[in-house]
Amino acid sequence: MRMHEGVEWALHSCLNLAWAGPEHAVPAARLAAYHDLPAAYLNKQLQALARAGIVSSVPGPRGGFRLARRPEDVTVMDVVAAIEGSEHAFRCAEIRQQGPGAGMQDSYRDLCTVSQAMRRAELAWRRELAGQTLADIKATAERTAPGVPARVSRWFADARA
Repeated sequence: MRMHEGVEWALHSCLNLAWAGPEHAVPAARLAAYHDLPAAYLNKQLQALARAGIVSSVPGPRGGFRLARRPEDVTVMDVVAAIEGSEHAFRCAEIRQQGPGAGMQDSYRDLCTVSQAMRRAELAWRRELAGQTLADIKATAERTAPGVPARVSRWFADARA
């Protein structure tokens, strides 16, 4: 399965918003500038996160985005679903019912075994992503790169000064 780059951008933006703190909104352009991303495209990802209730949008001259939920309450799957949608990754077209290999209709009562295998794999993938929160990623990043959170927080604070 291939996800759009917007998922990566959204996850990093959520992580940066967690480090920036809940008391200040961060403009989309400032979030984009931190990773040298196109602001208009990142803004679309942020709007999708806002529709999903992951971030909130604050209007006005000191407006921008901030996390709408605690990092403990945002799963990686929440972010993936907000950006990619919640449709199944695999769509069975029932090709077993076409061509010279097609059998009688009662042969197709059960779900295609290929489809069953793909759904099991996708379910495992979704469960894994649902089992990881933004707080988990944040804790790992803070443990493996202890200077990053303070640097990120300062960078976003300097923009407000």
